[in-house]
Amino acid sequence: MQRGVFGGSFDPVHVGHLTVARAAAADLALDLVHLVPASDQPFKSGFHEATPEQRMAMLRLAVIGDALLVPDDREIRRGGVSYTVDTLRELKREYPTDSLCLLVGADAAADLPTWCEADALRRLARIVVLTRPDVALPDHRPVDRTLVVPAVDVSATEIRERIRRGDSIEGLVPTDVAAYIASHGLYRARD
Repeated sequence: MQRGVFGGSFDPVHVGHLTVARAAAADLALDLVHLVPASDQPFKSGFHEATPEQRMAMLRLAVIGDALLVPDDREIRRGGVSYTVDTLRELKREYPTDSLCLLVGADAAADLPTWCEADALRRLARIVVLTRPDVALPDHRPVDRTLVVPAVDVSATEIRERIRRGDSIEGLVPTDVAAYIASHGLYRARD
C-alpha cells in the first residue's frame, strides 16, 4: 500500500489542504493520505489558536465519508512538540510493508534541512514538495520530487482573520467545519 503523510497545524483545516492532498494522492497513486495535525509544531510553537483536540475534531468533520483522507491523531496523542521523523517511524512500525510518501508544502519545505533528524526523513519516506502560489520551491537534498498541485488561494491565517472581522468563510472550509468554528466561538476577535 502507498501511504501519504500530510502534516500541519490545520488551524483550521480548509479546502486548500483537502484539494492538494487529493491531487497529490491522484498524481502519486497513493492509496491513503494520513492528515496529521501537530500537537505543537517546532517552527510555530505556541501559535495555534484552537486546541489540538479542536483541530482534530475539525479535521474529522472535514473528511467524513472520504475513504482516501484519513485523520490521524498520533501527534496529538503523543503530545508535546511534534517531529515528523517520529511520526514516520511510528507509521513504518505499524505498516512495515507499506511505502510512505511525505507531502510537504513549499513554504514548510524551505526549512526541511533544519527539521529534527532531517537525514532520517528520506530513509523513511519519499519526500514530495507541493507547490504553493507565490512560494519559491526549495532546491535542497532531501526533496525527491516537486509536484504541481492546484493553486487554491486560501490560508488558515486568512480564514482566522476573516472570522475576526466578521466576514464569511463560506467556501473556504467545509460546511461542517464552519459550523464547528461558529458553535465553539473559535478565532473570534480577542477582547
